[in-house]
Amino acid sequence: MISMKQGTTIITLDNGYHLWTNTQGTGDIHLLALHGGPGGNHEYWEDTAKQLAKQGLNVQVHMYDQLGSWYSDQPDYSKPENQKYLTYDYFLDEVEEVRQKLGIDQFYLIGQSWGGALVQMYSLKYGQHLKGAIISSMVDNIDEYVANINKIREHIMTPDQLAYMKQVEANGNYDDAKYQGLVDILNKGYVDRKQPAAISHLIDTTATDVYGAFQGDNEFVITGKLKEWDVRDQLKNDQVPTLVTFGEHETMPLATGKRMAETIPHARWATTPEGGHHHMIDNAPVYYDHLATFIRDVESGNFND
Repeated sequence: MISMKQGTTIITLDNGYHLWTNTQGTGDIHLLALHGGPGGNHEYWEDTAKQLAKQGLNVQVHMYDQLGSWYSDQPDYSKPENQKYLTYDYFLDEVEEVRQKLGIDQFYLIGQSWGGALVQMYSLKYGQHLKGAIISSMVDNIDEYVANINKIREHIMTPDQLAYMKQVEANGNYDDAKYQGLVDILNKGYVDRKQPAAISHLIDTTATDVYGAFQGDNEFVITGKLKEWDVRDQLKNDQVPTLVTFGEHETMPLATGKRMAETIPHARWATTPEGGHHHMIDNAPVYYDHLATFIRDVESGNFND
């Protein structure tokens, strides 16, 4: 594959909407990066090419904001005809269309959180296009995540704080300021451990229509479509060389990640010390050492699980 244009390119999807894409780095290795949320954006991948270069690896890194997210088109989801864009199938096939529009093949796909769910689905449906897959901080089923996140809350919250959070959630009163303050404690401990958060904005850039449809109000309450997430019985069919990487101090249960790496036929497990859910920012040197080592081993034919 040839070296692609650096910087931003707006691509037009077959549905007529536009997506913001950006390419950084040079070389013959291509990495497509998927953000989380759903409804987040690309920003924690901005320095990925530079971080990999520090590890001695030249990679062209392609990023994009998914439909509905900050830099890309945002449909009016109140219109019934746009509900089809709030489905697993839409976002999975969007990855494949972006791949085609960018003109990349035999590439690496990395996804964080929700993006990691897309990586799992893409590997199973479109794995013939992949050299390797990286599942960053995402489980293969939501039940084990919910159990883990509630265990975390019980550990760090007082009984009164925990009772208050559960009462607010039962009432659906998520705008409550005290409740959001308690959510922020959890975020600082397990999502963005490096404070101030490197990807913070003056306003909230989350695509709330997308986030709410899949997740809910925050990282600790699942009220949307992610309640259905479960591919445990499918991962054994994934033949793509895979890196499963979690932060050692994050929202996702490490035991689940380790089991995933044991279930996928050709997979490796790695963790990032002092890393939260965004461990590519919290502890970049270790995170990118794991990523560079994985890519280098696959490229050289020395990858083994």
